[in-house]
Amino acid sequence: MDKNKLITIIGCGPGSAAFLTGEARECAAGADVMIGSQRLLDLFPDHDGEKIVEGVNIEKVVREIEARSGKASIAVLVSGDPGMCSLARPVIRHFGIASCRVVPGISSVQLAFARVGLDWYGAKIVSAHAADPAPDFSPYINEDKIAVLGGRTESAHWVRRLAASIGGGRVLYVCENLGLPGEKVAMVNLEELDGGAIGSLTVFLLLRKELLE
Repeated sequence: MDKNKLITIIGCGPGSAAFLTGEARECAAGADVMIGSQRLLDLFPDHDGEKIVEGVNIEKVVREIEARSGKASIAVLVSGDPGMCSLARPVIRHFGIASCRVVPGISSVQLAFARVGLDWYGAKIVSAHAADPAPDFSPYINEDKIAVLGGRTESAHWVRRLAASIGGGRVLYVCENLGLPGEKVAMVNLEELDGGAIGSLTVFLLLRKELLE
């Protein structure tokens, strides 16, 4: 395939222009077609090519790419980093690695750990964004750093059950809207998780206390 007709999957970080990499900007500028959520498309107001608003319906994204594949250069915009819980996986699975180029971005997990001043080496990363993970909490007992991708009231309840099940000696941070207006990073107690709505862009960090000393 002509290198100019590749499908480029671009990580857009948290969806803030301040966190776009130079490579992301360059690849997006060179694309004939952009596909992504309106929030991510708005990061490129000067792009004069075709823009397709879609970022949730995977089947529709694939169909839109198929209709243009080989005829135009296509940029698929994804939030965070393409390598973490991203639309990149089904796109690459469908079209093949040779037809895709991946441009990394900044993940919400990276930002969350940066905000609390810790590295995320060895962290256990769990997604509770779309549905609760398995109810067996035993695999987490010996973990020092746990990051849970949330965004639902139910995910907050799952985190509370997780924290209660694996024992004390840990602190919990709720990180909302990282890198965006209204960003909030707060250490909370478990009871507070039932006290209010959880934003759709939320990461929970469950950390051993001694890491923060």
